[in-house]
Amino acid sequence: FVVRHLCIYDLAFKPDGTQLIIAAGNRLLVYDTSDGTLIQPLKGHKDTVYCVAYAKDGKRFASGSADKSVIIWTSKLEGILKYTSKITCCSWTNDGQYLALGMFNGIVSIRNKNGEEKVKIERAGGASTPIWSICWNPSSGWEDFRHRADEQEESVPSRSEEILVLKSRPGSPQCSQTEKRPLEERNDILAVADWGQKLSFYHLSGKQIGKDRMLNFDPCCVSYFTKGEYILLGGSDKQVSLFTKDGVRLGTIGEQSSWVWTCRVKPDSNYVVIGCQDGTISFYQLIFSTVHGLYKDRYAYRDSMTDVIVQHLITEQKVRIKGRELVKKIAIYKNRLAIQMPEKILIYELYSDDSSDMYYRVKEKIAKKFECNLLVVCSEHIILCQEKRLQCLSFKGIKEREWLMESLIRYIKVIGGPPGREGLLVGLKNGQILKIFVDNVFAIVLLKQYTAVRCLDMSASRNKLAVVDENDTCLVYDIHTKELLFQEPNANSVAWNTQCEDMLCFSGGGYLNIKASNFPVHQQKLQGFVVGYNGSKIFCLHVFSMSAVEVPQSAPMYQYLERKMFKEAYQIACLGVTDTDWKELAMEALEGLEFETAKKAFTRVRDLRYLELISSIEERKKLGENNNELFLADVYAYQGKFHEAAKLYRKSGHESLALEMYSDLRMFDHAKDFLGPGDPKDTKMLIKKQADWAKNINEPRAAVEMYLSAGEHMKAIEISGDHGWVDMLIEIARKLDKAEREPLLKCAFYFKKLANPGYAAETYMRVGDLKALVHLHVETHHWEEAFALCEKHPEFKDDVYVPYAQWLAENDRFEEAQKAFHKAGRQREAVQVLEQLTHNAVLESRFNDAAYYYWMLSMQCLDINEQQKTEMLQKFHHFQHLAEVYHAYHAIHSYTEEPFSFHLPETLFNISRFLLHSLTKETPLGISKVNTLFALAKQSKALGAYKLARYAYDKLQGLHIPARFQKSIELGSLTIRSKPFHDSEELVPLCYRCSTNNPLLNNLGNVCVNCRQPFVFSASSYEVLHLVEFYLEDGITDEEAVALIDLEAPRLNKRENKWQETMNGESLRLDDNTDIEDDDPFTAKLSFEQGSSEFVPVVVNRAVLRSMSRRDVLIKRWPKPLRWQYYRSLLPDASITMCPSCFQMFHTEDYELLVLQHNCCPFCRRRIAESNQ
Repeated sequence: FVVRHLCIYDLAFKPDGTQLIIAAGNRLLVYDTSDGTLIQPLKGHKDTVYCVAYAKDGKRFASGSADKSVIIWTSKLEGILKYTSKITCCSWTNDGQYLALGMFNGIVSIRNKNGEEKVKIERAGGASTPIWSICWNPSSGWEDFRHRADEQEESVPSRSEEILVLKSRPGSPQCSQTEKRPLEERNDILAVADWGQKLSFYHLSGKQIGKDRMLNFDPCCVSYFTKGEYILLGGSDKQVSLFTKDGVRLGTIGEQSSWVWTCRVKPDSNYVVIGCQDGTISFYQLIFSTVHGLYKDRYAYRDSMTDVIVQHLITEQKVRIKGRELVKKIAIYKNRLAIQMPEKILIYELYSDDSSDMYYRVKEKIAKKFECNLLVVCSEHIILCQEKRLQCLSFKGIKEREWLMESLIRYIKVIGGPPGREGLLVGLKNGQILKIFVDNVFAIVLLKQYTAVRCLDMSASRNKLAVVDENDTCLVYDIHTKELLFQEPNANSVAWNTQCEDMLCFSGGGYLNIKASNFPVHQQKLQGFVVGYNGSKIFCLHVFSMSAVEVPQSAPMYQYLERKMFKEAYQIACLGVTDTDWKELAMEALEGLEFETAKKAFTRVRDLRYLELISSIEERKKLGENNNELFLADVYAYQGKFHEAAKLYRKSGHESLALEMYSDLRMFDHAKDFLGPGDPKDTKMLIKKQADWAKNINEPRAAVEMYLSAGEHMKAIEISGDHGWVDMLIEIARKLDKAEREPLLKCAFYFKKLANPGYAAETYMRVGDLKALVHLHVETHHWEEAFALCEKHPEFKDDVYVPYAQWLAENDRFEEAQKAFHKAGRQREAVQVLEQLTHNAVLESRFNDAAYYYWMLSMQCLDINEQQKTEMLQKFHHFQHLAEVYHAYHAIHSYTEEPFSFHLPETLFNISRFLLHSLTKETPLGISKVNTLFALAKQSKALGAYKLARYAYDKLQGLHIPARFQKSIELGSLTIRSKPFHDSEELVPLCYRCSTNNPLLNNLGNVCVNCRQPFVFSASSYEVLHLVEFYLEDGITDEEAVALIDLEAPRLNKRENKWQETMNGESLRLDDNTDIEDDDPFTAKLSFEQGSSEFVPVVVNRAVLRSMSRRDVLIKRWPKPLRWQYYRSLLPDASITMCPSCFQMFHTEDYELLVLQHNCCPFCRRRIAESNQ
């Protein structure tokens, strides 16, 4: 429409598209876009209005005029702000926060919404190049701007030759050239066109992007199309042109009769409105055609008008080939890609023959302008189609041959062939279909039909031809006979399956149609055009996008299955069907006894069960079996069709198989129908299986009865025993014959398990299994019955006495346990039991018990046989030593661990010294050196043995001291230094043999430092007792010595020089001929070699023995093989008592007190009544 012949300098749409603001003269006209009616004219400017712009939020718009003023209007058409400047154009930013103003003097001013200037851009031309058009890019993003206006094509590779791979192959050398992601795009790019015939781009900050682009006309308007992908420019060339967003011209939209002063895009549409000098306003609709090409699974299409994207439809890889010119045509074939631009054709090739390679490079460039309707590329040629004419050109641009058709060419396709000799399939408007070879000038007419050709395709073997005509009919011909095989309606495109000769698909009416052989068509919904069919993938073009649709080939497969064409169905399934379809194919083939196909199908779904069945049938066939009814019966049984299988088993004469099948299935009523007359074996088998089933379904009593009737006693016993049915077991056991040993023993096992030992014993007696009976008595602790059996059958002695001894030991009846072990001849086990108990007592700090157990162990070691004599004697002495040590340490442990001690300081002092001298070599388990030295230090200090106390404290410094003793020991170490450096003489021990005072700290241990005589200690106070050990002269037996001592001979009168001392070897001898003084030899100073380091024992003869009084001699009467030990008291008035069991020595008063307290020996715990005996 025309607005009173006024020049339309500018116009603007409201962002919602409901209003159009037109700058006409000195007024603004507001129109309703729905019907074109004028809503309201706006007056506010005094001169021509050059520009108008709406903010993106739709709340206000601005107008600029030749009166040097800018008015900002509200959406209610009210002016709210006005400021002065000669404005020619204006544009709001995306968020409406900034307004860019183009001025007549060549300056661009960027102001905020309050009118304050933030950025000022001064152009090079100044006032001679007024700015008549500016526009902000409405896009939320902006790619990295690359200016290429000054690039020389000859010296620098064309941008369209650069290849950026979007998805590169792993490990590919081109991985580093993967296309970069766009920069973080922003909405601040301003396009500026001035009358210096230049187009420029700026950031919001005022910084220019790239270089200026020359336009060759005076631009009056600039506007972005759609979302900022393209630019519309109009001006003195009287037309509106389309440019890319970075300024590359693509083409003309519309030509006018006068200058174009404004062009705007209707929001959210593809409509463009143009305003001209003569007042004409024109509307255009922009529609972009699809430029693309397809070969098998590679699809190339135009993007952004100047780029080409090649997509691999299977792998979804894409590669973009960037260009700076309009792409007019695209063709792709194998490893070739041809792109036609306005002035040239570029031929690309793949870098490698790899089917997944997506990296293209330029092979040839044909720098000529061509006019054509269709473009086709081959291995060595390009084919141009222009109406009726086909031209074949080499990659150098040389025309090699030409074909002229009778009618317009409607469809052309490369159908393959050797390089340089490819074949073309050509369809004409008059219905002719031709085959042309690029190296042959003669076209071959394949067939002629009466309707125009729209689409063509040839089958993989080139035996069939599918044609879609202008009546939307798909016709399929046999190429050799020209016969029409079939036709289908509602088709707009067709494609043969490249992997299957007899399958094609065609699209039309919103449906995809798949046809296999001459079966009915299978339909499913699909939008778009079918352009390729490969296996189970159908390539579909919908609007501008190509997609690969995975289509299960189920329908055609089932069509083949219905006709029992199993091999053909398998071929279809290989193209792509679901697992369910594979199972159905496998089952159908198996029922059809097509085992080879069934095996392949079951392998596909990994069904091992059916594969085993097929394998077994094949093995049977190899062995000569060929009864198909039997094979089919097995198949039916596997499939669960049991009744059909049974009928076939009976028909083939194998009723036993039917019986076995029904029995396994617990279908016993059906199984009885197949029982042979008078066949007890099958009947028994059936009852047994029925019993198994009753057991499994938790009906055990019924199962027991069935097992008994079938003679399966063992299973009946097991069920009864597992359920605790003793009455049932008694009944079964009493019915069984004693010869049926195994079932009876099973009964006895369950009797024993169910705590019925009486029935178990009865059963064992019935069977005659005495050993099992003995074990039963032992397990139930019926020892009297077990001992009674042992008396009759001594061979079971070990089986009874060893468990009995273990039971006694577990019940703390150790002495009885030892006797039992001895009866069984198991001395070693007796020792091991006590060793374990001793070890436990030590770990639990029960040192008194440990001493007692070690004493018992030592005595146990004496009951030995000759083979173990040496080993056991060593153990005896070792255990005796440990018993004495632990007995003494018990007092120290009580002193250090318990709050109160009942021991006297002198006793603790003696015990500490005894332990210190006894533990010179190694420290037994559980005994603490810290506790021992701590007790010694404290008691030494208290009793005046300061030198010994110093020694103890010094020793403690080198040991790890518990925190609870730390303070006491540190304090004691300090205070002991204030004491004298000597020990109290009252504490010094005396040797009763040589009358030598021994130091409190004796390096030799518990022996005299002078005569080496071992000290004898009291087992309670640990004082040195006035006893001297003496030895018998060779030839004197223990019995004779006791008899001589018991004579109590009268003592001789005193005479001088009656002592005669002789030294023979290592013993001191009192000779028979020597006159004995009234004083006893032990009361006088016993002679020995002074300074000798060897111990010389006192050896007595018969005369000395006669002189001794019985009450002065103590004898340790050790059992064999130990020798007896003799001790002479040197202070007869001081009474000493020796325990007759453990031979430990005590002061008589101490012993009597301890006996009163414990009613037993404190060391060996022998009861007093026992001792007196």
